[in-house]
Amino acid sequence: MLHVVHHADYMAPQPERGTFRFDKYYLVMEELRASKAPVTEHAPDPMPREWLEAVHCPDYVEQVFTSTVPREKERRIGFPVTPHIASRVRHTNGGTWLAAQLAMEHGYAANSAAGSHHALHDTGAGYCVFNDLAVASNRLIAEGDASRVLIVDLDVHQGDGTASLTTLRDDVFTLSIHAEKNFPARKARSNRDVGLPDGLNDDGYMDVLERELPPLIESFAPDIVLYQAGVDPHGEDKLGRLALTDAGLERRDRFVVAEARRRCLPVASALGGGYGADQRAVARRHAASMLAMADENRLYPVAIPRR
Repeated sequence: MLHVVHHADYMAPQPERGTFRFDKYYLVMEELRASKAPVTEHAPDPMPREWLEAVHCPDYVEQVFTSTVPREKERRIGFPVTPHIASRVRHTNGGTWLAAQLAMEHGYAANSAAGSHHALHDTGAGYCVFNDLAVASNRLIAEGDASRVLIVDLDVHQGDGTASLTTLRDDVFTLSIHAEKNFPARKARSNRDVGLPDGLNDDGYMDVLERELPPLIESFAPDIVLYQAGVDPHGEDKLGRLALTDAGLERRDRFVVAEARRRCLPVASALGGGYGADQRAVARRHAASMLAMADENRLYPVAIPRR
């Protein structure tokens, strides 16, 4: 069973400025529903303002809530922050939080949006407004659901916002495996960064992941894994520089879930990046990713998070 978090507000109207397209979020759900796989959909509440302000500058949160984000910040984000966008990002952040709660009950759960790993303390960036990974991590720890959170970021772009927002914490560990020459040009410092060369294929990618992830889980001993499961390492991605195939993405995703679940750790995934002229093809990759992880999860007993 795939437990997936989705909300109608994930599909915001296309902004008047900017090139980001929101239609893939609807198409992902179409692909999941058409797959005939067992899927249960869960609707999130919006993330309460207090938890957003615990990570982001309250003045910036106010700008988003009131749709008064300065133009220079909107340019950095990539689109204007309208009332629809403000509602959307509150729900996507609530979605990652809910996915984490469901993962602790079922072993694995997915948010069908979010993974906004470029958002910084006082501004958004790179199509990201609020950083759901950092917000959910902080809330999980503050509310006693976890003592240590591991963020595994396998998006093709470095998780610079997540790294900068958690840099002073010893209870959140960030692993980013990304294309070294891709956005952002100026990288932040994750707890562990692995920059990959352009054109790396499935086997080369898995060699890196298999070397990095298992010892990290053992040494950090997290209570939950938040997984940034972007499909933009795919060789046909518009904004990627790697060369993974559909089969390579599936190997990657199954490996992450297997390494966590065989240690009885819950895994909550966020959608992350995926770009291309054919939005249906991108949505199909995202849907296949979630279905593969749910299938891998069924091989393991339900997670019992350590407190």
